[in-house]
Amino acid sequence: MSLKLLFGFHAVTVRLKVAPKTIRELHVDASRRDQRMKQFLAKVEEAGLKVIESDDDHLQKLCGTHRHQGVVARVEVVQQARSLDDLLDSLTEPPLLLVLDGVTDPHNLGACLRVADGAGAHAVIAPKDHAVGINATVAKVASGAAETVPYFMVTNLARTLKELKERDIWIIGTSDDAPHGLYDVDLKVATAIVLGAEGDGMRQLTRKNCDDLVSIPMMGSVDSLNVSVASGVCLYEARRQRMA
Repeated sequence: MSLKLLFGFHAVTVRLKVAPKTIRELHVDASRRDQRMKQFLAKVEEAGLKVIESDDDHLQKLCGTHRHQGVVARVEVVQQARSLDDLLDSLTEPPLLLVLDGVTDPHNLGACLRVADGAGAHAVIAPKDHAVGINATVAKVASGAAETVPYFMVTNLARTLKELKERDIWIIGTSDDAPHGLYDVDLKVATAIVLGAEGDGMRQLTRKNCDDLVSIPMMGSVDSLNVSVASGVCLYEARRQRMA
């Protein structure tokens, strides 16, 4: 059985909420008894789980970082949709997908997953050779979203975009030199929003496979946004249109 580590209150609390029986070991800092820890331990008790009391050094060795907040869990890997096709076949509403081209920083990916979960995106897609996978840091930053948002790493991103087009999913890329703005396009239809890494942007082949390009209005002195912030702007505009 495949196991992985989760750490931090958000990530472990989400697992407690959605799949408590998959938690095999739960380590907590015995010296931490503040209100947040008391509330967390109450949820653990409600779930019928036992904790292993540890110290900060042991927790740091378990997860490889001091940013564990006093909570580390060894959990079973939760199986999500086995493939992108399976996921798309199961949807009963127009897909809303986030495509990340060249995002290799785990903090950025974790933040993008958190935004995708909040905005109700159905999946996040990235190329295997230009992306970071789900690791403990990603899960920590994602605050539980790594458990709920399907993340598909594909061998050939350009081919995947073409396959999405065959499903009548509109591929919207983001670029500073786009012919029109984000708020000028219809995002209520089946849509995949494509963002590149901050600075480099999308690769040229990815850009060529977009049906349309849009820019995010920038009203101040900075000329770009962090990729997770840009993801939030785009996904929530799509959600706003779909809720209108």
